[in-house]
Amino acid sequence: MSEENCNHNCSSCEENCPSRESGHADFMAKPNPRSKVGHVIGIVSGKGGVGKSLVTSMLSVLLNRRGFHTGILDADITGPSIPKMFGLHGKVIGSDAGIIPAKTKSGIDVISVNLLLDNESAPVVWRGPLIGNIVKQFWTDVIWPDVDYLFVDMPPGTGDVPLTVFQSLPVDGIVVVTSPQELVSLIVSKAVNMAKMMNIPIFGIVENMSYVKCPDCGKKINVFGESHLDETAKEYGLKVLGRVPLDPSIAQKCDDGSVEEIQMPSLEKAADAVQAAGKK
Repeated sequence: MSEENCNHNCSSCEENCPSRESGHADFMAKPNPRSKVGHVIGIVSGKGGVGKSLVTSMLSVLLNRRGFHTGILDADITGPSIPKMFGLHGKVIGSDAGIIPAKTKSGIDVISVNLLLDNESAPVVWRGPLIGNIVKQFWTDVIWPDVDYLFVDMPPGTGDVPLTVFQSLPVDGIVVVTSPQELVSLIVSKAVNMAKMMNIPIFGIVENMSYVKCPDCGKKINVFGESHLDETAKEYGLKVLGRVPLDPSIAQKCDDGSVEEIQMPSLEKAADAVQAAGKK
């Protein structure tokens, strides 16, 4: 199989490619036998607080509106926010066959550690290896039924969980999320360099909290200063997939568990990139 046609799932491939010969296949985890996942998309950032979970949620919502069955694997174990954004509460159910993910109002499948806890507000005080193992189990033990696009909301940085995801899941590519501050270049470089080290394709970069639009005159105000997105994207050879505005109404809907009601045309280009990668 040629490199461009590789889906990085060595568990279902018999080719003796460099990835298999280097031992990468030893880390690849097999999905639940009842799962059927078309594409796995990672959403990453070099630091926290840039709106990675919002981008994850909205990409799943946008592709869901286009008629695809989407799912979200919340790999941010110590800071899970996906269930609240979708208004999901209570524990998921399971059987000998596996764990059934929660389903949102529009039919998006979701798994998160918050959906496994007796008290969703209880802190998750676990060490790295245990957290990494839980993330892997979200792939091996959860039944993902006919999911076209599974989005993985990863914690910030380049620690145990991103490494586990890149090594254990057949990730087709990632979307990098950032914000307008000047330190963006350093932040993006960490996420980009890790992806390149793991031979994971990068679809492009999304800038969140890019600007505020004046409700009176419509002028765009750069709250965090001048954006350096174009320079950063050019430096690392990335495509700019969107600039998401800082909008109080978006934050309110996320707090209310109504993220599926948000209209976000600024992310349509990012959804196009993910969908195009799926066609390949």
